[in-house]
Amino acid sequence: MTTMLQEPRALAAPRAPASPAPTADDVRRGELAAFLRSRRERVSPEQAGLPRGPRRRTPGLRREEVAHLAAVGVTWYTWLEQARDIKVSPQVLDAVARALQLDRSERSHLFALANAVDPMPETDCPGVSADLRMMLEQLEPFPAVIQNSRYDLLAYNRTYSALMCDLDKLPREERNCMWLAFTNAEVRATLCDQEETTRAMAARFRASMAEHLGEPAWERFLAKLLAASPEFRMLWARHEVAPVASPRVRGHRHPAVGELRFNFTSLWTGPHPGGRLLTLTPADEVTRERLERLDALTRSVPPRGA
Repeated sequence: MTTMLQEPRALAAPRAPASPAPTADDVRRGELAAFLRSRRERVSPEQAGLPRGPRRRTPGLRREEVAHLAAVGVTWYTWLEQARDIKVSPQVLDAVARALQLDRSERSHLFALANAVDPMPETDCPGVSADLRMMLEQLEPFPAVIQNSRYDLLAYNRTYSALMCDLDKLPREERNCMWLAFTNAEVRATLCDQEETTRAMAARFRASMAEHLGEPAWERFLAKLLAASPEFRMLWARHEVAPVASPRVRGHRHPAVGELRFNFTSLWTGPHPGGRLLTLTPADEVTRERLERLDALTRSVPPRGA
């Protein structure tokens, strides 16, 4: 009996364990690290007030120079640029932003990537260009305002301020449509259909909030509204939602010219959910005439904005 020898089968190479898919935090830290490196390489020693020194090969600043300027540890900053999982306080991010000479947009991007709240609120109107401000002025006597998705008033024309209240006298943190509609007695008195209007506003705010759950600025503002307004607490508990840009006609009372009725037109000024231009146009001839009178009353006041 002949026995046939079989060639031994090649052993399959052992499979390496699959590396876990990167999480959202991993991606965010990687983006933060790349952003910091790109900004560091852009700043020259001379711009930072440092001597260039001989034999410099690094474009821009070295890591230890950024750490020195920001008064943080070199190892800690190196880990930050290596996308390590470390905690970053807003105060340290503020120091890094100053060391890297970030502009307003870059600073906002830095804090967004770090999932942190900027301790220094913006002193200008984010996203409101000179061209948009010119548009607001040219739309007069039609009231017009630029809002963000949280209903903060970023800029407005003279007629809009006259229609609501003297917005320039309010603290910046109170220049928000939701806050004014639920807490400001002067603004609430201008709403002809107050109950219907505030109910619709709460429903639209809930629809917007769904895209920003967990964001510190949104959560703080919601908590502030809930604490300040029993009416808002009651409406919020209903869980009603409405489209943000739903067409509507709304009435306003003004102590000098009487009742006005407006059609609302909302146009995004950039990628959703960025700023939007909200324009109030007369819904009837009576409103158009009264709006002209209101405009004439405000012409003696220089145009101002948020």
